[in-house]
Amino acid sequence: MSIPELKAVIFDMDGVLIDSEPVWQIAEHKVLTELGLNVSIEDMTLTTGLRIDQVVDYWYARFPWSNDNHQQTAQAIVDQVVSHISADGEPMKGVIQALKACQKHDLKIGLATSSSSDIIHAVLNRLEIGTYFHAINSAEHLAYGKPHPEVYLSCAQALDIDPINCLAIEDSFNGLVSARAACMQTIAIPEAKHAALSKWVIAHQQLNSLEALPDFLAKRC
Repeated sequence: MSIPELKAVIFDMDGVLIDSEPVWQIAEHKVLTELGLNVSIEDMTLTTGLRIDQVVDYWYARFPWSNDNHQQTAQAIVDQVVSHISADGEPMKGVIQALKACQKHDLKIGLATSSSSDIIHAVLNRLEIGTYFHAINSAEHLAYGKPHPEVYLSCAQALDIDPINCLAIEDSFNGLVSARAACMQTIAIPEAKHAALSKWVIAHQQLNSLEALPDFLAKRC
């Protein structure tokens, strides 16, 4: 079976464009432990790729705390993440080269993230990359977040490109499941310490970083 023509590349944001996954983990751990939960920083990887309300729901279902206010808890985590990104956020390796390579091959560029608009604005402003994107979609106000495919399908629709002609780039397993469920071509760029795990086999391709994307596109386009 022939590989569908590539017409668009859709990037996840956290852990793909910006080195924010450790920040998320620190922020979540700080807020949750302040609520009295006995969780470790390593436990925070269990919710990587999920929308912030899903993160809070996940932990509340396991360790319900008193004086519950899910929205307040979610906002406390988001505020810490935004503050760090705005002050110290760093791009992942190869971001600009990857975006320019997409332009070189006349590919539309989309963003499909579980993060809220506050965090999206902080990232795009900090990295100064907002002008590269033809469509920016957040799962923030959608019925479902990742691993449901809705945010990827919404982004493909905004780009006016059939999902099968889109390449999704993800660092999390939840995000990869989302993109595969949307019937997209996929690249996984997992965190180095998790790169050898067998679960990434569901991606069509695995790369070490975005630095490898220009060569990949040169062979595909």
